[in-house]
Amino acid sequence: MSVFQSLRAAFHHPADAPAIRMPDELPTAAFRAQHPTLPANLPISLRPLTLDDEDEWNDVRWRNRDWLAPWDSDDPLHGSPLTFNAWITRQRRSEERGTGALFGIIHRGRIVGQISVGAISYGSMRTGIVGYWVSQQFAGHGFAPLALAILADWALADSTGPQLHRLEIAILPENHRSRRVVEKIGAHDEGLRLRYMFVNEQWRDHETYSLLADDVGNGFTVRLMFGC
Repeated sequence: MSVFQSLRAAFHHPADAPAIRMPDELPTAAFRAQHPTLPANLPISLRPLTLDDEDEWNDVRWRNRDWLAPWDSDDPLHGSPLTFNAWITRQRRSEERGTGALFGIIHRGRIVGQISVGAISYGSMRTGIVGYWVSQQFAGHGFAPLALAILADWALADSTGPQLHRLEIAILPENHRSRRVVEKIGAHDEGLRLRYMFVNEQWRDHETYSLLADDVGNGFTVRLMFGC
């Protein structure tokens, strides 16, 4: 096999890639049925964001603008910002093409953050990149690790998810809170990637971590909740 063929096999996104079947809520009923010891009332759940969430999502982001500003990635070409409507429409397109999925982190019926898996590649890699944020009001409550665990169980192991082999999380070195998130669910430290992402008008180095399908076992969510 040539180098070109190897790369094509690794990154190829087939034209008939399956659309991502977005669940109404995560964890799914099927996951709960397989794990009867999981508490009926987890402190959070994940659900797809819709156009109806515009006012609430904008309110949460506005109240947390200073809290999230140090970690917000930018467009180095400074393209026009998306409206909420255009952003959600783009997310639906990504789901249809199998390239990404976006969820609100929900606590007591309200949006308290966001988590997504994007840049999905199929072929011989089957990988995706995860990003997340939680409102400052709920920082330290364990919501981010739980959201990541729930997303990973779905994206790596659930038959309704994209069934990826690997999830990647990239973190700015000074973002100690986010590092604790990945450490709590046992992510693999893969080292530093130079000039990995454009953040606040600079190409910044990022520490990278991974979660693998081989690591799922009885579920990241179950292990996080019960420490086993």
